[in-house]
Amino acid sequence: MFAGILLFAVFAVCIVIGVPIAMALGVGALSAVQFGNLGVSAAVIAQRIFGGLQSTSIMAIAFFILAGNLMASGGISRRIVNFANALIGNVRGSMAIALVVACAFFAALSGSAPATVIAIGSMLYADMVKDGYPEARTAGLLVVSGGLGPVIPPSIIMVLYCTLTGASVTNMFTEGMMIGIVIMIVLIIEVIYFAHKEKWPKLSVKHSGGEIFKMFIDALPALMTPIIILGGIYSGLLTATESAAVACVWALIAGVVIYKELKVQDLIPIFIKSAKSSAMILFIIAASTAFSWVFTYSGASQAMVNAVVAMNLNKTLFCLVVAIILLIFGTFMEGTAIAVLLVPVLWPIAQAMGINIIHFGMIVCISNVIGTMTPPVAVNIFSAVQVTRSVRELKIGDIAKAELPFFLGYTAVFFLCVFSETFCTFLVR
Repeated sequence: MFAGILLFAVFAVCIVIGVPIAMALGVGALSAVQFGNLGVSAAVIAQRIFGGLQSTSIMAIAFFILAGNLMASGGISRRIVNFANALIGNVRGSMAIALVVACAFFAALSGSAPATVIAIGSMLYADMVKDGYPEARTAGLLVVSGGLGPVIPPSIIMVLYCTLTGASVTNMFTEGMMIGIVIMIVLIIEVIYFAHKEKWPKLSVKHSGGEIFKMFIDALPALMTPIIILGGIYSGLLTATESAAVACVWALIAGVVIYKELKVQDLIPIFIKSAKSSAMILFIIAASTAFSWVFTYSGASQAMVNAVVAMNLNKTLFCLVVAIILLIFGTFMEGTAIAVLLVPVLWPIAQAMGINIIHFGMIVCISNVIGTMTPPVAVNIFSAVQVTRSVRELKIGDIAKAELPFFLGYTAVFFLCVFSETFCTFLVR
């Protein structure tokens, strides 16, 4: 038990003094083995770190990151935005609705919240402000709409959760699609309300049926990407990892051959950027594997399970407590780090209480997305600040204040997930 206390104490100290999360996990695990009287060699930490990456499903994370970068640079994102804009028609606030729809489409490509914010924001934000949309409110909508990225499949955080718990990727993606659509509808309703309340601009150009069809044909290769990914998974022909790899190939073909916006010389920077992002996530996963092993081996995990079970909490109350814990962690830690740190700790407790693995997964995944919108560690807001520089750089506080109505709508759907197992699982029962 002392080793478990030492594990978290060293980890907490490292986080406070600014040590990177992966290093903090490794140092905590190593300290517990060296000074916690566990009776094992420190070499076991290295073995667990390497063993943590021996999973084919983890490869899907790297492939999805590469596919997202290829699509953002190959003209796919812009055509999705144009098609979404044409679909909305001549209504007040139409470009804001198009922003939400475009984020939903791009979410089915990238699986990343900040990537969605940057990709869609860089194409729509400046034009929306120029047309008369309020700067801060538009940036706030972009922050929350970007949160569709990790909810609508494919989702990096869902793949990670399934790797940690053994949950079905197909089932997680199925429920994620449904919940993502519900969040999208809620955001669109809020957009329509604010568009009329604050007199947002009305699109002056109305596209004919022929123009919409032409944009659809132009966007068809782009729209094929989520069809390839999700169709391969749901049909059972491809695993999540194989679908991600095929998506990379298709994004490359679409960018180089069909749209001809990707050049050979562009590929090396894209590969390097993707490799850096993947390495960061995979290093955290590897270090967390060692951390989780020490936590379990020391007996701290079982002691925590016994303590929570002895409290006689019902499932709903336990899920609420977990949700609050995850939301608090999300204000100062990155979502991937939270998942790899807390899921191995909390899932055994949830499992012992009979909580559905998909229901628990949705709580974990969506709470981590909410963390991307809440300062001080709010990567969606940081990404939106970069986007606003094309017009006038907004302050983090201004964006955080403006996003609040949309954030509350998003959070309302999250708590519906927390309190209703049926809502999170009825498609896969």
